[in-house]
Amino acid sequence: MAHPERHRTDSIGWLRAAVLGANDGLISTSSLVVGVAAAQTERAPVLLAAVAGLVAGALSMAAGEYVSVSSQSDTENADLARERNELATMPEHELAELTGIYVHRGLTPDLARQVAQQLTAKDALSAHARDELGIHELTRARPIQAALASAAAFAVGAAPPLLLVIVLPLTTLSSVVMGVSLALLVGLGALAGHLGGASKMRGAVRVAFWGAVAMAATALVGKLFGAVV
Repeated sequence: MAHPERHRTDSIGWLRAAVLGANDGLISTSSLVVGVAAAQTERAPVLLAAVAGLVAGALSMAAGEYVSVSSQSDTENADLARERNELATMPEHELAELTGIYVHRGLTPDLARQVAQQLTAKDALSAHARDELGIHELTRARPIQAALASAAAFAVGAAPPLLLVIVLPLTTLSSVVMGVSLALLVGLGALAGHLGGASKMRGAVRVAFWGAVAMAATALVGKLFGAVV
């Protein structure tokens, strides 16, 4: 019978990548727009910077997430291959090892050995992967899923400041982008906290704070240097 409950860890892989991507897309693109707009009197360079930031950022997030999660996946696969070999060459040692794990968790030696024997008879590799290596199917590394989630989330996060560049006059662009971005960051942080079972207020504050710092810093750079991009 299938386990009917759903847990927050069921979606932790894609959720982490999606939240990171959306935050990065919104903060980096808004900061880029604010910084370039502070040094510009024309719309075209600001729009170009926003589009380039969206495309480059989405691809960078996808590549970085894929490489990072692939490294985790390679490590997991290497550990599983080693465990598979040990189960084939020294099964008694592995059975004793699994028994010791259950004794350490509080079972009596006799009961621990019975549990280890029954789990080994059903699926020895899964038992060792879960209880010895800490590898579970719900939290296995999935590089492609993480990469796609990161890229899509970054693009979604970068879309609002890009749209504001298109529709707003340049004179009010920086202030509106900062205000809208901070509001969206508060909502995104609260949503991330809710989905992760944490405080919505704490999630909103920490995301909005660092977003405000990033936008203020890039605006200052644009004002100070006044470079034509």
